[in-house]
Amino acid sequence: MPKELKKYIGSDKLNSPFIIAGLLIFAVIIGIIISNSGIRIAIVILMLPPFLIYMNRLFVYPPVGLYTVLFLGFTIIGFMRYITNVPLGLTIDIFLVLTYIALFFKYFYKKLDLKPAKNDLTFLMLIWFLYSVFEFFNPEALSRTAWFYAMRGMSLYPLLVIPLAFLLFNKVKFFYIFLYIWGTMSILATIKGWMQLDIGPDYAEQRWLDQVGAITHILFGELRVFSFYSDAGQFGAAQGAASVVGIICAINSKKFGEKIFFWIMGITGFYGMMISGTRGAIIVPLIGFFVYIIHRKNLRVIIIGSLLLLATYAFFKYTFIGQNVSQIRRMRTAFHPDSDASLQVRLENRRILQTYLLTRPLGGGIGSAGEWGKRFSPQGFLSNVATDSWYVQIWAEQGIIGLTLHLFILAYIVAKGSYLIMFKIRNTELRWKMSAVLAGFCGIMGSSYGNGVLGQMPTGIITYLTWAFLFMSPQFDDELMGTTEPKLLK
Repeated sequence: MPKELKKYIGSDKLNSPFIIAGLLIFAVIIGIIISNSGIRIAIVILMLPPFLIYMNRLFVYPPVGLYTVLFLGFTIIGFMRYITNVPLGLTIDIFLVLTYIALFFKYFYKKLDLKPAKNDLTFLMLIWFLYSVFEFFNPEALSRTAWFYAMRGMSLYPLLVIPLAFLLFNKVKFFYIFLYIWGTMSILATIKGWMQLDIGPDYAEQRWLDQVGAITHILFGELRVFSFYSDAGQFGAAQGAASVVGIICAINSKKFGEKIFFWIMGITGFYGMMISGTRGAIIVPLIGFFVYIIHRKNLRVIIIGSLLLLATYAFFKYTFIGQNVSQIRRMRTAFHPDSDASLQVRLENRRILQTYLLTRPLGGGIGSAGEWGKRFSPQGFLSNVATDSWYVQIWAEQGIIGLTLHLFILAYIVAKGSYLIMFKIRNTELRWKMSAVLAGFCGIMGSSYGNGVLGQMPTGIITYLTWAFLFMSPQFDDELMGTTEPKLLK
């Protein structure tokens, strides 16, 4: 074959003796380093090539960064149970910053259109973040370090995630990919939860139970399943939202394979919610499906759906069917608040907080309550009064002003999202998928009254991306209806 016609491939480079000699020398050096430095250095060296490949893909295609953050939102707490003595707590922060850096270099020589990120949702997140910055100077705050850790999930993450979503996930395919990632991770979470329930916790999970988790996760000899999430409360609420999204999407899907996937997501999500033993999680499907039937704007659907929801309420409130099943028995206690001792303790704590906060309209400072308060200011008043609820924590730490602002933002998102779904989106498939994610979020809002789930992972990252997708839904609708050409990240 003529030399000019010969096709060279990568393996041809190995024919060079210099390349072979170089590889041998490199292998010997790596072997010496590993033998002298131990297994940790070996792991670092082995991880270096995939890390470099990942960084290349991130800087070539920045949406990889947001996918990574979403994946870490589901798994980072689980990883921390197995990988000890390694600071993984700031991993999400690192990858968010890396994504912004990748976006900067991607558009280093050409102008990035920031217009998609300049909208009312981003503006609201900026106001919420600035209020959190203002809280740094709250004279009641006992620890500035606690402020840094606590405000990240509360106001920094939404401010960082939402503009990225507008810039990087601005095509309908990203919304569908998001749903499939959410569904896949939720299915895996339920499988892991089932393994904990039927097989038992593994060594790392048992160590976590022995150290801190057993007091809240083993009740009357029964395990409250937590899967690879932070706790059973987060697992139950997140799986409840997954069940709402999965079932609504399945009902309205036309493709057979898609319908099967979402039915699996919905059913496994509901099962995961039940085995979590989280009583407050039952409110997620009740509120979620109620929101969905309102979105339908169909009297017949509203009547039938309302009757089904009432039947569900009556099942838990007025019957003893399934009482021999511990998960059903525990869920049923949520419908009998008068006989719930833990609820009465919560109500008493809120009365104590009400007295404390009467003269503190800015609250006691971000990070002064809950786990951060116990860690950084154990001597403080708020660190010794359980908040339990997400809203009560906002109230305790940021006062009535912060709570009012927060509730206004949530109400605005729900109201605008519902308006877009009911009156603006023309594509039927997109409309009901958007209704599904908003219904799931409304359920999470309801569950957050009893548990602090809204700002925790993975619910936090799912929620912030859901908000962005809802506000981009008219753009997606135009794309699907063929009325405009969406701006793509090339």
